[in-house]
Amino acid sequence: MGNGEAMRTTRATTRTRATGAGAALALTAGLLAGTAVTAPPAAALTPPVTMTAEDLPTWQTNGIVHALAEADGVVYAGGTFSTVRPPGAAPGTRETPAANFVALDAATGEPVDCDLSFTVGSGTATIRALAVSPDGETLYAGGTFGSVNGQGASSLAAFDLPTCARKPFPTAANGIVRAIAATDDRVYLGGDFTQLSGQPRARFGAVDTAGAVQPWRADADEIGKAIALSPDGQDVILGGNFFTMNGASSHALAVVDAETGANTHVYGRDFIEDSSTVQALATDEHGFYTANEGTGGFDGRIALNWGTFDQRWRDTCLGATQAVAVHQEVLYSGHHAHDCSSMGEFPNQERYHLFAQSVHDPKLLGWFPNTNDGLGEQLGPRVMTAATGHPRDPRDFMWVGGGFTTVNGVAQWGLTRFATAPDTGDPSVPETHAVSHGDGRIELTWRSSLDLDDHLLTYRVYRDGGTRPVHTVEGESVPWRRPQLSWYDPLAEAGATHSYRVSATDGAGNTSALSAPVTVTAVADGRAYTDEVLADDPLLYWPYDEPANNFASDASGNNGAGVHRGGPDRGVTPPAVPGTGARGIGYDGTDSYTYSDRTYSGLTRYTLETWFRTTTTRGGKLIGMGNRILEPSSVRDHNLYMLDDGRLTFGVYNRTHRTITSPGAWNDGEWHHVVASVGANGMRLYVDGEQVASSPLTTSARDVTGYWRTGGDSLAGWPGRPTSDWFAGQLDETAVYPGQLSAARVRAHHEAAFVPVDTVTHLTPTADTYVNGAAVNAVHGGHQQLAVRGSAAYESYLAFDLPPAPPGQVLKAAALRVRVTGDAAAGSTDDFSVVPLTGTWSEATTTYANRPTADRTTVLGTLRSPEALGSAHTVPLATGPVRDALGGTFDIALTGEGTDSLWLWARETGQSAYRPHLLLTFGAP
Repeated sequence: MGNGEAMRTTRATTRTRATGAGAALALTAGLLAGTAVTAPPAAALTPPVTMTAEDLPTWQTNGIVHALAEADGVVYAGGTFSTVRPPGAAPGTRETPAANFVALDAATGEPVDCDLSFTVGSGTATIRALAVSPDGETLYAGGTFGSVNGQGASSLAAFDLPTCARKPFPTAANGIVRAIAATDDRVYLGGDFTQLSGQPRARFGAVDTAGAVQPWRADADEIGKAIALSPDGQDVILGGNFFTMNGASSHALAVVDAETGANTHVYGRDFIEDSSTVQALATDEHGFYTANEGTGGFDGRIALNWGTFDQRWRDTCLGATQAVAVHQEVLYSGHHAHDCSSMGEFPNQERYHLFAQSVHDPKLLGWFPNTNDGLGEQLGPRVMTAATGHPRDPRDFMWVGGGFTTVNGVAQWGLTRFATAPDTGDPSVPETHAVSHGDGRIELTWRSSLDLDDHLLTYRVYRDGGTRPVHTVEGESVPWRRPQLSWYDPLAEAGATHSYRVSATDGAGNTSALSAPVTVTAVADGRAYTDEVLADDPLLYWPYDEPANNFASDASGNNGAGVHRGGPDRGVTPPAVPGTGARGIGYDGTDSYTYSDRTYSGLTRYTLETWFRTTTTRGGKLIGMGNRILEPSSVRDHNLYMLDDGRLTFGVYNRTHRTITSPGAWNDGEWHHVVASVGANGMRLYVDGEQVASSPLTTSARDVTGYWRTGGDSLAGWPGRPTSDWFAGQLDETAVYPGQLSAARVRAHHEAAFVPVDTVTHLTPTADTYVNGAAVNAVHGGHQQLAVRGSAAYESYLAFDLPPAPPGQVLKAAALRVRVTGDAAAGSTDDFSVVPLTGTWSEATTTYANRPTADRTTVLGTLRSPEALGSAHTVPLATGPVRDALGGTFDIALTGEGTDSLWLWARETGQSAYRPHLLLTFGAP
């Protein structure tokens, strides 16, 4: 046994007929060579995600990558860059010339031999499109260039694979070539051009594999950017900036006949709004997928079906999608998404650059590696393709190119890649809190962990240092929503003290470190104030009792956790309402606040309640609802705020701002109780249990969806807007109720805050040691462990300095808490007694020979069979002798009668939670 700290599809692929800038993105297997390869199963990730979020070492560019293609385990990258360098190398170091093109091993990320240099006489040469023929023997390149390796080319070229020798391909485009899709006998092109080899072709055209222009016509009025083919090769999907296709209205997207170019299916301007364009396309057996960029318009992705060409789903995230790629049943995308609130995901905030979605459902999956916006137009990723490492590596890879300069927070320019395995990243450590509200119950709550490629994690709860979990549960989480999970300990009893730790494990078995231990004593009677709050069924209740971290535990029973941002002061004392472990929270009046982890809606009649303390003369918001969590809200309502002069204002917005304001100021540095409500009795505002303002005219608020925020948010446009939207002061005991509390209930809450409550004082020894009858002159005062045994004799001694009882209170209970060490022989099946100790002793000099006297006839408490290694035990003690020692020194001994030794952690151990503790419960007589 240890010390309680140690714990810890198959698929077949077939060759597709079409490849290219559109079709290469659609490769579900990433294979172009035609050989079936079995990829390792990705079941370790949360299905259906297939790629891990850990980026792999990959050579990088000094510019933007616009195009990717893959063949036989080699990835070809093109764009606007002049050098490549190894992963980890800083710009300007260890660089190798690469004129807008590089070939890399899909499995290692290192360059391979394919030396092609794309240049132009004037301007900037760029590769915009790459595609490989279905047989894997020809690479096609398009963009803006006038020569390849010094030989003339007009924005198009073809190369033999794997030699990379130039092939005859005399097609000339009079504008940029942005998209290529290749079949066995035809190459489809899209871009800015209006002519191919002198023949009119408006933005789209086709040539044969020798480069001869074909009669195929699909003329558009604006730029063509993406091409993909249906699996049966009968239809060509076209995307771009256009508004007409072959003279018919069809904005940004059209389906045309693969043989003639005639329109098969067009899309009206009500399908994709005028400001939105299609940047890329991907296909699979189910249909095709668009990557849309809109200027203030549609920026997301659309899934459409084969056969009908109708929409299957669309997401409405904002943030200029540039790339899409399908791997198995997952659509991966590149963008700079910043607001997905319209589809129930995150509100406007910092950007995410990579997403995954099921091809059947727009819901965002748990895959969140990230880049930055990077170079050029600050778009981040611009192109993605699935690839295989065959024959060197059986894994599949997702390659990403673009203008980014960081990946997962580390410097990496232009290129990165992810793989189907292994998943090696541990989830984040859970943040935990434990509390007892009475009836001998203990509730453990924790904030869900975060894992960037597993949204479904398994949590294990460990009690009192045990190595076996006492509770196991699964929970979902994503970066912007990490719900509170909770558990009631069924073994908790009034007077017992327990500590808890929680770990998180992902689908691959990666396990976080254990959370820091949280310790709580189960109480028989809870605080009167908490009882009154819970009696009114709050929707949300944040006592703010956590001493550290960013988690605000919700005590309402609804798991509506809060998240602290901007570093508010934790563990503020004295709190507004006394109690064991009670604390408050302090906001700086600049940028610290707390927001709810989930949205709330439907609250047209409600009550807000909190305690506050401040001396500010700049005002600020105490609590309100907003539509954003990481930046000031653009929509805000249900606001309770302080004016510069210390008066309080409560308001709602019903076609106009409707507010009530207290006549007096409350910025006097004292704790005050404030309640604001709207309902059948109008708008009401109470301070310290008394109504101070009201309006009978407004009996309901509008139904808005938003996040509760305390400590600050925008108050733009609100009456009497204070100098600061952010509150400089302390809050405590914040609650929201889904109805209007009566005046009597408000008074009851306020009065309950002054009812005397039991408090538990935790004391550690001022001295402890053990003595050994077999080594009568040995001193063990500096040892990290204590020992007890009847024969041969060990005894342990502990001294505590006791405080006097608080004024008006008496000692109601006392207990000794000890923890068994993790040594193999530490546990014992014997019982041990806690007895008074008389005589003088010290850690530095006490031995078995000069030991003090242990009064074995007066047993204060019994420690029964502490057998489990690492286990913690609470021993109730007789209160009389402890009460008599209040205000002085309390000395006790641990003694035994049997022959099975016990080893306990001493006060010298580095883990504060493992040290002995004396627990004193004080309360009203």
